[in-house]
Order: sequence, then C-alpha cells, then structure tokens
Amino acid sequence: MSITNNSSFSRIFMGAFEFLALVYHSTVRDVRKSKGNAIQALVMEVLQAATVVIFFYVLITFLGMRGVAVRGSFILYVLTGVFLFLTHNKAISAVGGGGPVNPMLQHVPVTTFLLIVSGAFSALYVQVLAVLVISFVANVLIDPFTVYNMKLVSLCFMLAWFSGVAIGIVFLSVRPFFPSTVTIVEQVYKRANMIFSGKMFLANTMPGYMLPFFTWNPLFHTIDQARGAAFVNYTPHYTSMTYPIYLSLAFICVGLMLEHYSRITVSESWSRRR
Repeated sequence: MSITNNSSFSRIFMGAFEFLALVYHSTVRDVRKSKGNAIQALVMEVLQAATVVIFFYVLITFLGMRGVAVRGSFILYVLTGVFLFLTHNKAISAVGGGGPVNPMLQHVPVTTFLLIVSGAFSALYVQVLAVLVISFVANVLIDPFTVYNMKLVSLCFMLAWFSGVAIGIVFLSVRPFFPSTVTIVEQVYKRANMIFSGKMFLANTMPGYMLPFFTWNPLFHTIDQARGAAFVNYTPHYTSMTYPIYLSLAFICVGLMLEHYSRITVSESWSRRR
C-alpha cells in the first residue's frame, strides 16, 4: 500500500513540476514575443507604463483636478490609480492570447489552460517590474512619499490583476463564437476604464447620483481601496474588497465552463473568420 501511495505521489509531483516548467517557458515566450531581446522587451514595457503615468499626471494637473486628490503626495495618488488601471487592462489582453485556435496548441504539451496561466503571469511580471522601477524613480527624483499600508496596497494590486484575468477568460471563451463583437466589447470596456475606473476621482467626493455609474466596475473598488491603504487620511466608504473578489471568482467559473464548451466545439476554420 505504501509503495502504491509513494508512486502516486511521485507521479503527481512530477506532473506538477512539468506543468510549472511549461508555465515558466511559456511565460518567458509571452514576455519577449514582441521583441527578439528579452531585456529590450522589458525596457519597452516599462517605458510604456511610464508614458501613461506622465500623461495622466499632466492631464490631471492641466484640468485643475489636483484639488480633489487625497491630501498628501500627488504622485502617489496618480501611481495608485494608473498602475492598477494598467495591470487590469494588461491582464485582459494577455489572457486573450490563449484561445482554442491558438497555433501554439499544435504542440502536444501546450493546453489552453497553460496559455491562460502563462499569459496572466507574464502580464503580472511585467507590471510588477514597471511598478518597482517607476515608483523608485518617482520616489527618488520627483517627490518622496510613504505608503501607509503597503501590504494592503499590494493586495489591491493583485486583485486588479486577478479581476483582469477573470474578465479576460470570459472574453476568451466567447471570442470563437463572436470574434468581431467580442473584440469591440473588449475595446469598449478598456476605453470605459479610462473614466469609470475612478483613477482620477475619489469615491468619497463623488455625488451620490453618480456612484452607480462607477460601482459596477471591480477596478473602481480596487483603486479606491488602494488609495485608502496608501493614504493615512483617506477611508473608503462606498467601495469594498469583497465585491471584486466575488465577481472575479464568478467570472472565472463561468469563463472556464464556456471555454471548455468552446474548446470541444470550435473548428480550426473559425480562426479565419473576421
């Protein structure tokens, strides 16, 4: 009996190790697929994130909205909104590359689940690197700041990524059936996050009649909660951590069920449709 148990445990362990190795190699491929050189690809991703941070910093300043920011470091206010916004949208795009008609599925060890996991971790890896680099530069060269509760801010960052992965899985599972429609809906959702993510607003300062236009968005909750964790003098009253968690878990369950159905239904010729 013990020999059988040890043999089963060894097979499970080796299977898990092989899967993690495949995730690692697939993640590396996702990170460097836009550029031949991995370092160049990472530098470009960091520069793109820095460009977005600078854009919103200038935009908020130009629109005269610095008065609605939390009392404290303005650069920290911008970073807590932009980083979560970018991480959420990048996760949606990265997960979308693992569809059932992906050419990588022609290789035997590769599965749709592997492509989803590797795409999600590649987006997380790049965004964590961008956060560390840009935060260090901003803290040293622009405006030194202190994060009140770093652990909770990190949790909000991971939650923004997790909710992006969940929404990306839903888009991924439906795309084989309605490729053009899903692409349009995905782009509309990402563009809507420019406003409805709340990265330029505080939930506590918004009129009550406007809140329903924002509270449907899980990213709005994570950004507001992140600012509550980053600033000692801001306490969120209209957002929660539980809403994006429950919504993400529901989206993952629905998305994986739809993905399973699409995987057994899809035809290779569907990838030719426009």
